[in-house]
Amino acid sequence: MSQFENVAVAKKASVYFDGKCVSHGIQLADGTKKSVGVILPATLTFNTGAPEIMEGVAGSCRVRLKGSEQWTTYGAGQSFNVPGNSSFDIEVSGEPYHYVCHFG
Repeated sequence: MSQFENVAVAKKASVYFDGKCVSHGIQLADGTKKSVGVILPATLTFNTGAPEIMEGVAGSCRVRLKGSEQWTTYGAGQSFNVPGNSSFDIEVSGEPYHYVCHFG
């Protein structure tokens, strides 16, 4: 799907890593929370509280989950799962990586 219907959007963006990642929180009508954002070219480490599914919308990235030595490439239309109370490294080079983060 290319858009979400009937959502509440946080007016203020969350800005991380000196502007290398910018996202907006959204809440669907059923109470489900997500974030929609973009990561500019960089190599960053994110920590998770709840489990997350990162869905690629545009661009591509390489990801390494905590405890793994392996990097995996993901593009638009692909997603990866991150366990709760964990972390992942993400590398974006070239075009920005646009994503939807599904929590829980």
